[in-house]
Amino acid sequence: MIDISQKEVWFITGSQHLYGPETLKQVAENSTAIAKAFDESALIPVKIVFKPTVKSTEEIYETLTAANQEKNCIGIITWMHTFSPAKMWIRGLMALQKPLLHLHTQFNRDIPWDTMDMDFMNLNQSAHGDREFGFMVSRLRKNRKVVVGHWASDDVQTKIGDWTRVAAGWDDWQGAKFARFGDNMRFVAVTDGDKVEAETKFGFSVNTYPVGDLVEVINGITDDAIHNLIKEYEASYNMVESLLEGGKNRQSLIEAARIELGLEKFLVDGGFKGFSDTFEDLHGMKQLPGIAVQRLMQKGYGFAGEGDWKTAALVRTMKVIGSGLEGGNAFMEDYTYHLDPAAPRILGSHMLEVDPVLAASKPSCEVHPLGIGGKEDPVRLVFNGRAGNSINAALMDFGNRFRLLVNKTVGEEIKEALPKLPVARIMWKPLPDFETACTAWILGGGAHHTCYSENVTVEQMEDFAEIAGIEALVIDEDTTIRNFKNTIHTNEAYYR
Repeated sequence: MIDISQKEVWFITGSQHLYGPETLKQVAENSTAIAKAFDESALIPVKIVFKPTVKSTEEIYETLTAANQEKNCIGIITWMHTFSPAKMWIRGLMALQKPLLHLHTQFNRDIPWDTMDMDFMNLNQSAHGDREFGFMVSRLRKNRKVVVGHWASDDVQTKIGDWTRVAAGWDDWQGAKFARFGDNMRFVAVTDGDKVEAETKFGFSVNTYPVGDLVEVINGITDDAIHNLIKEYEASYNMVESLLEGGKNRQSLIEAARIELGLEKFLVDGGFKGFSDTFEDLHGMKQLPGIAVQRLMQKGYGFAGEGDWKTAALVRTMKVIGSGLEGGNAFMEDYTYHLDPAAPRILGSHMLEVDPVLAASKPSCEVHPLGIGGKEDPVRLVFNGRAGNSINAALMDFGNRFRLLVNKTVGEEIKEALPKLPVARIMWKPLPDFETACTAWILGGGAHHTCYSENVTVEQMEDFAEIAGIEALVIDEDTTIRNFKNTIHTNEAYYR
């Protein structure tokens, strides 16, 4: 399972020697108090580590480059308690490789009208100290998150906490490995892309591994291990009768368990954080992985079908961002529409491979023919999704840039039985409305593969794109087609 609680964000306060030791002592005390409050806040899921006040070019450079080298440090928060001349920050900011959040706050919430004097004013200069720092970050064209408000407020701490999750997701991509079993689905465009550029831009690598190598691992799984996993299946899901011991499809369940154990061993042994496969390349496998993929995603692995490594990586990082929160993140595909004019909706699924983290109730473990792949009937978990606020996100390669496209959605309960569709089913209403959302998605070149999320926000995805330095397009309740098209046209000029 994914755990980001031991990751660190460094809290770095800027000042200068001009004000003398007494002022700098107070700066340090106040900064320590803020960092401690953040570290103890239930709204911030990572460790906030106080760092000594930086007062010179040398101290700034040493602190920021140390952040680069510290493995557990996933980002930094900067705050200017006093005025901190920003030319001191140039060398350090140019060297900084970790995500940056600029906190614009001050230690005191209210102006002490009756006691405020020039000593107080010299000490509490965030109102213009942060503007000096902000100018330099903008001058250097450094991407960053800006959070404004009093540090003790829940609103500020929530925004910081949300950003630290995004920083953890970005950190998780650095050096990550994704396995691709087989190539891209033949002739499909949007799921393909430039893996070299992706590694350069995002920090993760994607390499193809022969299905035969995976099959060799699968075939080496012991009967005892399979027996134990089947017991776990029987304790976790509603099992159809044919899969129970003595049932006519029991062997299908045994093969499904063998595939899951083999896949997981391959991923663990290789240090992979996600994978993709394709039904067009299953040589040596008896069935297309269904329940195996579903359960591995639930454990935190990224996945997408048909060789779609970009979506597999996106699913993984969104799982990291949402880790520990109620709700889930899962590989998804827009499958079919309900075009009732009064209530048009989208039904999402993907053959066998939708993460049971989205299940509204206990899934059913079933086996049915698939119709593609040319293999034996695969075992899968069947369930309906939950109602609630959600988003759908897709990552595409546009040749000269990557584009992240996000649609704000509302999940809805499925009340119909769907007796002849034995797969996972998720239904949602796209915002602002069906026609606008679908038009904008198509104009934006949105993929049919996505990550559907119940706990990651649009703002977090925008922050992620900011850290990655890629384009982000958002479809939400405020979207109009005219403005959306204008944004696309403006972005074309910007990224060219």
